[in-house]
Amino acid sequence: MYSVIVVPPMCGSSDGQLRIAAGEQLTFGRAGTDGSLTIDHQGVPRVAGSITAHRNFWLLSNLSEDQTYVVENPEGAGEHIKIAPGRLDAPVPFEFSRVVLPAAGDLLAFDVWAPRHAFRSVERHGLSGALTTPAFALDRTKRYFAVLAALCEPRLRGEPHAPLPAVEQLVDRLRSVWPTVSRSAVYWNIDYLAVKLRLRPGPDTAEPGLRVNGKKESLVSLALRFDLIREDDLAVLAPAPLPPTSEVAR
Repeated sequence: MYSVIVVPPMCGSSDGQLRIAAGEQLTFGRAGTDGSLTIDHQGVPRVAGSITAHRNFWLLSNLSEDQTYVVENPEGAGEHIKIAPGRLDAPVPFEFSRVVLPAAGDLLAFDVWAPRHAFRSVERHGLSGALTTPAFALDRTKRYFAVLAALCEPRLRGEPHAPLPAVEQLVDRLRSVWPTVSRSAVYWNIDYLAVKLRLRPGPDTAEPGLRVNGKKESLVSLALRFDLIREDDLAVLAPAPLPPTSEVAR
């Protein structure tokens, strides 16, 4: 039973995918030996690394002398891990991964899928006693959650380093689901979220005159890091507007 699938660069069909079972190993690099993944670029070491399938996840070894590899989660809004040169058998926890190799000024990438991830039920199974207090309590029906969704939208849609929208852009994005929205209402909800998520003290404990900078960035960083909002939650917004016709035609 295969547990890991490696998708080479520019692979357009399942015929070119490489499948390895638990305990099996696949090397990658410029040398291109039998059964390995060949990455034909002069900036890639002959034997650049290896992937080892291990039950429902996989291990990455970086065999280069001086290049750090990055493993991105394409669905994680910027989530990634770094594998230092010489690191052996680093566990990769993502179900969908993109391995990025720096190579003589280029960034080369290939995908690795671990489709056999398993999840335990989060139900209480009849345990008695008090419920565990949630770490972050957000009501997805409230307007503050729509503001948070609009703030996080560019990064949730696959642009992990996208600049955050300005307040005027947030007002425009929210107007179709909140016709009376205004700049002051958006500011109020951002302030409320910062207090609710404990990024700033409440009005009863705040020191007078002390301002909190980078509030929007802190909110988005916290929300994405702990999955307080996911791409599915963007349904609280109207469908994203299509780009202008001229841009589609390019």
